[in-house]
Amino acid sequence: MPPAVKQVEILNDYRLLLTFDNGEMRIFDVQPLFSFGKFRELASPSLFKTVRVSFDTISWSNGLDLDPEYLYEHSEALSPESVATP
Repeated sequence: MPPAVKQVEILNDYRLLLTFDNGEMRIFDVQPLFSFGKFRELASPSLFKTVRVSFDTISWSNGLDLDPEYLYEHSEALSPESVATP
């Protein structure tokens, strides 16, 4: 079973910082999805900012969501040093 999304934060350039229930933090770039159907709508900054955690994944106010396994597999892991706070 893939890890579930527990937290989402909006970053610059249509990227999201995802925290999974296994403790990993990963960066997901949404821009590559803009060429697919309804995902074009997410290029609107106001709609993009409506992202929220929904059950074990993320969703937007237009009804779009992404499978948590897809998010995990298509995101970039952060190194422990990059998420450490002084």
